[in-house]
Amino acid sequence: MAGLWLFFMALAVVYLLPGPDMILLLQTGARQGKGAALATAIGLGIARGCHVALAALGLAALFKAAPWTFDVVRLAGAAYLLWIGIQCLRTTMLPSLNGASETVEKSRWRESIQRGLLTNLLNPKALLFCSVLLPQFINPQAGPVLAQFATLGVLLVGIGLLFDSAYALAGAALGRWLQRSPSAQRVQQWLFGSLLIGFALRLTFVQQA
Repeated sequence: MAGLWLFFMALAVVYLLPGPDMILLLQTGARQGKGAALATAIGLGIARGCHVALAALGLAALFKAAPWTFDVVRLAGAAYLLWIGIQCLRTTMLPSLNGASETVEKSRWRESIQRGLLTNLLNPKALLFCSVLLPQFINPQAGPVLAQFATLGVLLVGIGLLFDSAYALAGAALGRWLQRSPSAQRVQQWLFGSLLIGFALRLTFVQQA
């Protein structure tokens, strides 16, 4: 499969760019610890897998044929990001990252997976990214197209999970430091909350290319 290293580089550039996924991971790690942040990364990975499958099924073509479907997903994603950002701003202090019961920990994991899943799944630009990027690295003469598409999709999800795990661990380290600084907690709260709200507003005005 020609251009595989170029594919890796393209993914690295995309995953290094600040976006709602990165901010969500850092915010979750800082507020709820490593476990919840890694669970969020799993949710994001599941969503990317769904986007790869939907891209293979041609959902991007549906967006082109019926633009209102793109708008529905776009506005739902913006509303969800806005809600997360507002929840972040409303929280007055960081919860303790230690001593949570097993039941609370499982509930936190479920909520975090769901948050990661919905944040990425309701972003139509992520689907369009998969639909545009993957076909550029498929060579019909190199073998079955479906197999190549699946291989690239697995790489996309796997590399994304590596980057997301790094952001989750960075967020958890940030949270441990914030526990010692109430003023830094407030800065983190307003910064991450404002960024999520900003991404929500930006998504509101996104148009199809």
